[in-house]
Amino acid sequence: MKVALVYDRVNKWGGAERVLLALHELWPDAPLFTAVYDPATAGWANAFDVKPSFLQHIPFARTHHEWFAWLTPMAFESFSFDAFDVVISVTSAEAKNIITKPGTLHICYCLTPTRYLWSGYEEYAGVSKMLRFAAPTLRRWDRIAGQRPDYYLAISERVANRIQTYYQCDTVRVIPPPVETKKFIVNSSRVMENTKEGYFLVVSRLVPYKRIDILIEAFNHLGWPLVIIGDGTERRKLEQMAQSNIRFLHTHLTDEQLVGYYQRCRAFVFAGDEDFGIAAVEAQACGKPVIAYGSSGVAETVIDGKTGILFYEQTPQALMNALRQFTSWSYDVGNIRSHALSFDTVLFQKTMKETVNALYKEHL
Repeated sequence: MKVALVYDRVNKWGGAERVLLALHELWPDAPLFTAVYDPATAGWANAFDVKPSFLQHIPFARTHHEWFAWLTPMAFESFSFDAFDVVISVTSAEAKNIITKPGTLHICYCLTPTRYLWSGYEEYAGVSKMLRFAAPTLRRWDRIAGQRPDYYLAISERVANRIQTYYQCDTVRVIPPPVETKKFIVNSSRVMENTKEGYFLVVSRLVPYKRIDILIEAFNHLGWPLVIIGDGTERRKLEQMAQSNIRFLHTHLTDEQLVGYYQRCRAFVFAGDEDFGIAAVEAQACGKPVIAYGSSGVAETVIDGKTGILFYEQTPQALMNALRQFTSWSYDVGNIRSHALSFDTVLFQKTMKETVNALYKEHL
């Protein structure tokens, strides 16, 4: 079975890139097709035979892909997959635009339907006149592309519901993304420490839909320590909002350094409508509870009242109520860690391989 992988763009590091590396371990000979490839910012991709599209040769396309939204679908359509039995597209945007012949199985591992056109449209359109102008055409193209995969796999029920809504696809299987629970572990020397001391933590890209502003407003009011790890377009705005009890870390951290921040925090907090939320599982793998917005993919990784506390309004007040509830709540570190193990990379790989093999047999 000859396999190819497809991804929107290879120019950063995050949860989707961890998915690709886990798939690479299953199919090490599979090339990686993408719109653009920037080796300077995607060192993880050295493990792959990366095959970028014609966009690679257009100035600024590697760093400002949003300028070329109208060309990107065509970039993926330009690839030929005739030599492959199975193509797995990993996408939150245009990679599903690929065209395969009937003999080639296309499985889409969907991170979310194209965010800037659907669930996040209002936020993106608020800062882009070009998007408001182009959205009707781009949505029409995206709906067409949404019909091209033979099968959809979603990272969460939250995403599966979006696929059904925007692409009218009734059958979607859910396979949560992988978490390296061997790296993210409990520090036994800190388990018995006073949980009323220390900081709260969020690890996230600083972009509008993550709703870091809600966290800042809540912690500004409470005066409790909060550490925000991440960077993004909202960083300067959020830094200006924050009082002195809130600290930002936007430099690159090694996994070892990140684990240390998880292990030393009181709890992980998140207020956004996330697609899944790998960081919340990493925190739980370190034995730390999660306080999160309940109508989110993050909530699918939290057992309310056992591994964390959920709140159901995206407001600073709702978050503060949950935080105050947390201060009088007791939890079991071992139970939290055990729950996180159900998202381990090995289990993801086992489920993914079995699913792909079964779908390929059905396709033959």
